[in-house]
Amino acid sequence: MNFKNLETEINKFGKYVVQQSRTNLTKGKHNATKELYKSIGFFVKKNSSGFSITFDMEDYGMFQDQGVKGVKSNYIENRRSPFSYKKTSNLKGVEYHTGALAKFAKRMNMQPRDKKGKFGSYKTMGFILANSIKNKGIKASMFFTKPFVKAFDRYPMEITEAYILDLIEDFKKMNNKKT
Repeated sequence: MNFKNLETEINKFGKYVVQQSRTNLTKGKHNATKELYKSIGFFVKKNSSGFSITFDMEDYGMFQDQGVKGVKSNYIENRRSPFSYKKTSNLKGVEYHTGALAKFAKRMNMQPRDKKGKFGSYKTMGFILANSIKNKGIKASMFFTKPFVKAFDRYPMEITEAYILDLIEDFKKMNNKKT
């Protein structure tokens, strides 16, 4: 059986989710390095029972999307997040994140100052940021979830119609072979 119409609609679904997710990252100012932006993609796989679509992105994209609950406080947007600093199974400690956040601080030109006004190191700023994130958490941006849900609401009819078209085309081919 040929499912070219169905595959086309599933690809449209994937392209829409990726494009909207990237737009949300940019508009939400979560696109400092463009690393996450560039990593968002999808692939469609044909198997014996039909098609499957898989979305891919940098690992930390899940934390940006769903948010992370902090140790001492939490953002209301994170109430459904499966990620928490209290659960060490899904996040690494402050020390692990200090290096990446030090690079972020340097890129954003963020340096701490002491009482005399002397600048501290980017590594110190990385530690301060990592500690703050651990305590407060990371606010959920839903940059991926919102477009995925919207696409899921938007595309069911097109996907159903594409499937029916594919069935009709296959039925016509079978009838033409019999005559």
